[in-house]
Amino acid sequence: MVHQAQGLLVQEVAADGELPSRYVLKEQQGRPAAAADAQRAAPSIPTVDVDRLADADAGEADKLRSALASWGLFAVTGHGMTDPFLDAILGAARGFFHLPMEAKQEYRNVVDADDGGRKFQPEGYGVDRVDTDEQVLDWCDRLYLQVRPDDARQLRFWPTHPSDLAELLKEFSVEGEKVAKLVVTAMARCLGFEEGFFLDKVGERMPSYARFTYYPPCPRPDLVHGLKPHTDNSVVTVLLLDEQVGGLQVLKDGSWVDVPVLGDGRHQLLVVVGDEMEITSNAAFRAPIHRVMAPGEEAERVSLAVFYQPEPDRVLEPSPELVDGERPAMYKKLQAKVFADGFWDAFALGERTIDFLKVKVDAVDQATAAVSGA
Repeated sequence: MVHQAQGLLVQEVAADGELPSRYVLKEQQGRPAAAADAQRAAPSIPTVDVDRLADADAGEADKLRSALASWGLFAVTGHGMTDPFLDAILGAARGFFHLPMEAKQEYRNVVDADDGGRKFQPEGYGVDRVDTDEQVLDWCDRLYLQVRPDDARQLRFWPTHPSDLAELLKEFSVEGEKVAKLVVTAMARCLGFEEGFFLDKVGERMPSYARFTYYPPCPRPDLVHGLKPHTDNSVVTVLLLDEQVGGLQVLKDGSWVDVPVLGDGRHQLLVVVGDEMEITSNAAFRAPIHRVMAPGEEAERVSLAVFYQPEPDRVLEPSPELVDGERPAMYKKLQAKVFADGFWDAFALGERTIDFLKVKVDAVDQATAAVSGA
C-alpha cells in the first residue's frame, strides 16, 4: 500500500511558497542551520586526471590514493566529456522537470499493484519512498532509471520529452562507465593487485542506475534536507553537479564541508566511493557520508548521479586477499541484490544500508574468527 505522502511532489509544494511541516527537521535531527557553525572553510576537493590514471602515471596514482584516504570522493578531469555535452544533458533534465505536471505523471514511480492497489517502485519520476508519518521528507523530486545493461531498461519510465534526454543519458552512462572502470582498475593497483582485481568481482554486465534530482526553490533551506545524509549504493558513483548552484556537502572529520561549484558555466564531475566497494575492499576504501542542501528562494538545482553496481547475483564480501590476522573481515557475506533491495528500506529510515542490514562484523565475531582461525 502506498503511503499518502508518496503522492506529494516537491515541485508542486514549492509552487505554493510554503514549507509544510513534513519537510521540517527537528533540531536534534541536524538542521543545516544548526550545523552551520560547525562547518569550516572548504579545502580544495582533490582532483584526479583519469586519462593519466589510464596510463598508470605514478604521480596521478598517488593523488588518487590520497583522495581515497582523506575524502572518499574526488573531482575528475581527463574524462573526455565536453562542457557542451554536459550542458546539454543537464539542460534536458531541467526541460523534463519543467514540463507540465500532467506530462510527467506518465512516468510516476507509483504503479498498479497485483492486489488492485498502488505501490512504490524505484524506477520512474516522483519522490523517494515514504513509509511512515514520522518520516521527514527531502526537498527534491527525482527521475530514477536503470540504464545498463541495455536489455534491462524499463522504457515505460523513460521520458520522450525533451526528445534528446534519453540519448544523452545513454551516452553519459557509457562514458561514465569508462571513468568508473578506470578508477576501479586504479584502485586495485593502489593495493598492489592486478588491474582486474575488483572488476572481476563486479561482473561484465555491471548494472548502472541514473538519478536526475531536481531541487526547487525553498523558502527555508535552513530547516530542511535537500537530500538526507547517506552513502551510495554503488561500487563507485559518477556525479555531474549543477554548474551554478551548489549544495553538496561531505562529512569530513566530523564537520560538513561544502563541495564548491566551479562557476563560470563549467560543470564539476565527481567520483564517489560506494558501499559495495567499502565491503569488497574490507574498508581499505570507505564510502563518504554526504548530503545536499536545498537551494534558496531564488534558485533551483539539478544534478545527475550514475551508480555503478555489481551484478545482482554476485556475492558481496571482503576480498580474501584483504583479510588476515591483523585485519580480520569487517563485513559479513551477502548477495548484491539483497544489499541493493535493503538500500531502499534503509534510506527511507535515514539509515546507512550497511548498518540497517547489520553487515558489519562486531568485535565478538571478529574475536571468535581469530581464535578459530577462520
